[in-house]
Amino acid sequence: MSEWVRVCAADDIDDEDLIRFDHDDRTYAVYRTEKGYFATDGLCTHEDQHLEEGLVTGMVIECPLHGGRFDIPSGKALSAPVCLDLKTYAVRLEGDQLYIEL
Repeated sequence: MSEWVRVCAADDIDDEDLIRFDHDDRTYAVYRTEKGYFATDGLCTHEDQHLEEGLVTGMVIECPLHGGRFDIPSGKALSAPVCLDLKTYAVRLEGDQLYIEL
């Protein structure tokens, strides 16, 4: 069963950036892009590096450790050394608050 969990105010995330969101024993990354808000797992699938210090360019997040890149909306691994996709999560905006579906 899924639940919607409040993450933050929408304007807490800068344009073309992300924030780390920890809930229970998991880490998530919540992004603000030119095409809206998105959420993925918060750890790179290569070596469990937190993506919060990564570089968001357009619709791509680059891991700060080894430079692997992922498509933000789909979580698809785009470049070595990553080969496993990130899990993605639905995001909704209610008023000025962001929620993700876990």
